[in-house]
Amino acid sequence: MNKIKVMDDILANKIAAGEVVEKCASVVKELVENSVDAGATEIKIEVKEAGTRLIKVIDNGSGMSRDDAHLAFQRHATSKLLDETGLYRISSLGFRGEALPSIASVSKVELKTCADEVGTLVIIEGGKLKKIENADARRGTEIKVSNLFYNTPARLKYLNSLYTELANICSYVNNMALSYPEISFTLISDDKELLNTDGSGNLLKVIKEIYGSNVARKMKKISIFNDDYDVDGFISLPEVTRSSKKHITTLVNKRVIRNVELNRCINDAYHTYKFDTRYPIVILNINCDPSLIDVNVHPSKQDIKFSNFEGLKELIYKGIRKVLEESILIPKIEEDKPKEKIKVVEQRLNLERQAVIDSPILDYSIFDEEVININTDLEVKENEEEYNTIDTKEESKIMPEMYPVGLVRGTYIICHNEMGMYIIDQHAAKERINFEYYKEQFANPKPNTIAMLVPLTLEYPTNEFIIINHNIEILRNLGFKIEENGINTFVIKEQPTWLKSGYEEESIKKIIDVLIEEEKNFDLGKFREHAAATLSCKMAIKANMNISHEEMESLVNDLRKCKNPYNCPHGRPTTIFYSNYELEKLFKRAM
Repeated sequence: MNKIKVMDDILANKIAAGEVVEKCASVVKELVENSVDAGATEIKIEVKEAGTRLIKVIDNGSGMSRDDAHLAFQRHATSKLLDETGLYRISSLGFRGEALPSIASVSKVELKTCADEVGTLVIIEGGKLKKIENADARRGTEIKVSNLFYNTPARLKYLNSLYTELANICSYVNNMALSYPEISFTLISDDKELLNTDGSGNLLKVIKEIYGSNVARKMKKISIFNDDYDVDGFISLPEVTRSSKKHITTLVNKRVIRNVELNRCINDAYHTYKFDTRYPIVILNINCDPSLIDVNVHPSKQDIKFSNFEGLKELIYKGIRKVLEESILIPKIEEDKPKEKIKVVEQRLNLERQAVIDSPILDYSIFDEEVININTDLEVKENEEEYNTIDTKEESKIMPEMYPVGLVRGTYIICHNEMGMYIIDQHAAKERINFEYYKEQFANPKPNTIAMLVPLTLEYPTNEFIIINHNIEILRNLGFKIEENGINTFVIKEQPTWLKSGYEEESIKKIIDVLIEEEKNFDLGKFREHAAATLSCKMAIKANMNISHEEMESLVNDLRKCKNPYNCPHGRPTTIFYSNYELEKLFKRAM
């Protein structure tokens, strides 16, 4: 008797469901992508109990005929991929033909669809067809998925908490709304509306719907391209950050993807503009020929491969840096208006409020009653004009001229001009000045050296000695005359003249420490930046150190000459601005 047998379709679909239907958000993802591929301009998603009891998706897409509606639940049945050639030029979101049969095998599905004059109703339970008959002739498709994982109790038991499942659904729908601003998305959870976009095609409007007006006003447009890729979208100013990378949204031909290297490249572009533990809000859509990418890597279709990936990373890195370098980055203090927070999810799910605070959903404007609606294009256009005004208001990004008037707590320099009041952190400002000076010296070392009165002898463990010896030419190119001097020992006889007098030995040791630290993933540019940042902090004026009025003026003038005078090398702001109007509001002189 043969041992090897072909498994039946229901069993095969249940196995496939383990990859395709990982959680409730996976079902929403597959159904919404089908709606998008069907050409829908309006998509409504309703969930009950975070999708475990019901997931319903209604669209106004092309719909299906009776035969197609029946065939759609067969494994590997698809209208999006017809031959092998098409596999290398995929432009649709779905193409595997596994989603619907996989979902139907672990739930109860009711499908209503219409492409012509007569609609079709299909009911399937646990992968078995129960009913197929004529239905209403409403153009588009409505699909209900109820009792998810009812016949696979182990999968149901190990789902995440209901709140986590709902958070995942919200995150996905938000990403789709950002990917397709021309489609109207509505998300309803237990009869509460969580998201509603108008489908006007204005990405800035969608950003406001998701993140709120305060964030939308602080987003900068980016548009860059090379021979292979065309990238556009919005990036946040460095003052707008989050504690998680989840708000870096990368799209490829409007497909939401996950790529660790790409996210790292985007975050690296903000280096020295923000804290290393904070992450920007970024929405980037990468447009390219489908033949340059491979989406057939994982059933989720979110992990993809790129041609000329290094060129893409370089394009994005330089593009973001250029936008930041051309922007005015002085944070403006604004009086917060009290907003009444509303509980959206807890009433039905009986969840703790702290879970809401810790969740990324808190960043979404669905919790802010006062900032949800944009009723006309006018307000968004005004926002765009405000961005353009900021970019062109001054011929260069150099800080405006300001006049020091005093020092607070030996740390903060108070300045003013006709626009208002500025507060400058003297330590952060001096760090930035030092950083740009040292970075220039590292990048363009001059031949000027000076002999040390007493040669400096440095001894290191064997592993560190090997690293230093391997990169010794880097130190020599910087102007150090360094030689081996016995076992695991170096001697330095000459140093570059730009090292601060009195701190030579300490500076040399710190530079070498950075060289050792950077060895694992050594990059000359990053070494220069790291070394310059390390030296700049050590050589900067400390907090609680009183300086004279002349020193204040010199510091402010030097800061204004910097290429980026707005942040210290570690991302802290150097300057905070209070406009005349904000000052008058604080003292109730203006309302």
